[in-house]
Amino acid sequence: MASWVVWWTCTTAAAPPVALPPMVVQALEHAQVPRQAMVAIVQEVGTTTDRLAWQPDQPAHPASLMKLLTTYAGLDLLGPGWTWRTPVWLDGELRDGVLEGNLTIQGRGDPTFAAQRLWALMQRVRQAGVRDIHGDIVLDRSAFSLPDHDPGEFDGESRRPYNVGADALLLNYKSVVLTITADPARGVAHIATDVPLAGVRVDTGVSLDAGPCEDWRNALRADFSDPAAVRFAGSFAAACGEKVWAVAYADPSTFNARAVLGIWQRLGGELRGAVREAPAPASAPTFELVSAPLADVIRDINKFSNNVMAQQLFLTLGWAQRGSGTPESARQVLSAWAADRWGPQLTAGLVVDNGSGLSRQASVSARLLARLLQSAWAGPWMPELMASLPISGLDGTLRRGPDLAGRAHLKTGSLRDVLGVAGYVQATTGRRYVVVGIVNHPNADAARPALDALVQWVGSTAAAP
Repeated sequence: MASWVVWWTCTTAAAPPVALPPMVVQALEHAQVPRQAMVAIVQEVGTTTDRLAWQPDQPAHPASLMKLLTTYAGLDLLGPGWTWRTPVWLDGELRDGVLEGNLTIQGRGDPTFAAQRLWALMQRVRQAGVRDIHGDIVLDRSAFSLPDHDPGEFDGESRRPYNVGADALLLNYKSVVLTITADPARGVAHIATDVPLAGVRVDTGVSLDAGPCEDWRNALRADFSDPAAVRFAGSFAAACGEKVWAVAYADPSTFNARAVLGIWQRLGGELRGAVREAPAPASAPTFELVSAPLADVIRDINKFSNNVMAQQLFLTLGWAQRGSGTPESARQVLSAWAADRWGPQLTAGLVVDNGSGLSRQASVSARLLARLLQSAWAGPWMPELMASLPISGLDGTLRRGPDLAGRAHLKTGSLRDVLGVAGYVQATTGRRYVVVGIVNHPNADAARPALDALVQWVGSTAAAP
């Protein structure tokens, strides 16, 4: 503990902090965003000296920068090797390929239960010798206790997978992934889905046209409103080749049952009973499906800013730490962890909502995010957290960001009226800096060049005396 105090209290001599560099101010003015709408802080790693400070203690809506708190808390409280386990029971007697009983699957919050893993689970049941189930398929979702979720409530985009609600048994993000492939020889485009949904008919093709590949989604004239059918009344440009489109299912409450049954039937299995929800048996499971370790999972959360995966981790913190997978329990865990680590004064403006940043209530100061990044840099999980951040100009949400030759690892955040970046930037001198910048304003999206300018200033100018 003493070494931590020494490190934290030692600072290097430095010039007084800059307010906002001229290039940032000019970009804000061009975007018609007042300076007061921005908060920012820059510090060299390993010090508490502000190289740049502009309203750093003022709470701001962080958008997806909130994922930094959730993922770092996950590493700190659960460890990078933490895995989610999904137990499966063959609850009954197996004779000649017939299970006289139930197949039970218990969800425990796995955020990575995508199509290929669901196929693998059902295939493993087949490999265990089960051909027919003369009972039910039972799904246990009781690990999380959640209020009803309206996927269109936040922004009216109910078909966007980022608006899918959390679930203890989150199968394929309650979404269907469509692959549309042009077949010029036959004059059609073939449409395939990653998960067959029982009782749902999906058009398997549309006609081709010879136009350019522009707004191909609208050109398909898709109708996702009927839970029993997905229809396409348009066409697909041959120039598009192949496109992939993920769409949240119209009736999320029935997605799990349809997906499990659809895959079971596609594998040749039969079900005499129904798919229903009920508690899992108290006995030991027949086998478990194990996720990738948390260190790998947070790469998907941060690099691609996956909201529902972040919320799964957030709720898992409540379930694992307090035995209660509820939003309130998760908020208490995350808030208490932050206050314990950095003190009530620094965390006074912290408001935790759902852990993903897809929220209008969440708030955090730039200084607290900087302190988190400084703590992570000095702590044992620095490699895992830093590796999860998008690399400027190379991958994730920064693949088309400002090119600093891979010298910036930054989490991005954007909502209507919110834009932000936070992470690490290596200057041309070789020194590395923590940088946080957030804009809260109706014209926030137009202020993107201002945040780019801030990052470029850190990369080229911050280390100058």
